[in-house]
Order: sequence, then structure tokens, then C-alpha cells
Amino acid sequence: MNKKKLFKDMIQSRGKNFLFSDFVILLEAFGFRLDRINGSHHIYIHKQSGRLISVQCDGKDAKPYQVKQFIILIERLNLKLEDQS
Repeated sequence: MNKKKLFKDMIQSRGKNFLFSDFVILLEAFGFRLDRINGSHHIYIHKQSGRLISVQCDGKDAKPYQVKQFIILIERLNLKLEDQS
């Protein structure tokens, strides 16, 4: 799926019923990389700012509050999609 459309879908869903696998695609598209996994927590770090974000899946879905935190973080850091495909 187009990452721009995927991001739009994430915003519209407000994080509800949003697949964790799609969430990971967007994390990486905004410049985050997996730093480590600690139990069920996937710790991502932004390659330029050094900011961390911890995410977990809830079954096959992302946790809505973590999606909202991610949206706030990309707005605060003024991040852009790295790959527009």
C-alpha cells in the first residue's frame, strides 16, 4: 500500500483497528529504526533526533494510544515521510 495513503488511513482511524504491521511500516518510513525488543516492547529510535518510541501490538493491531503518541511526535519533530512510494 502507498505509504502516504497508509498514513492518511492511520490519522482517520485515530489508531483504532490499525494493523501493527502497518504501524511498523510507517515508523520506518518516518525515519525510525528498531533499536531493540524488550519482551513485548519494540523500541524504535529516530536516526536523526535520537528520540525513542516504545510500541506494542494488541493482537494484530497497534495500540491506539501509541498511534496517537506517534502522530504527536512526528508533528512536534516536523518529520516527513522519507519514501513516498
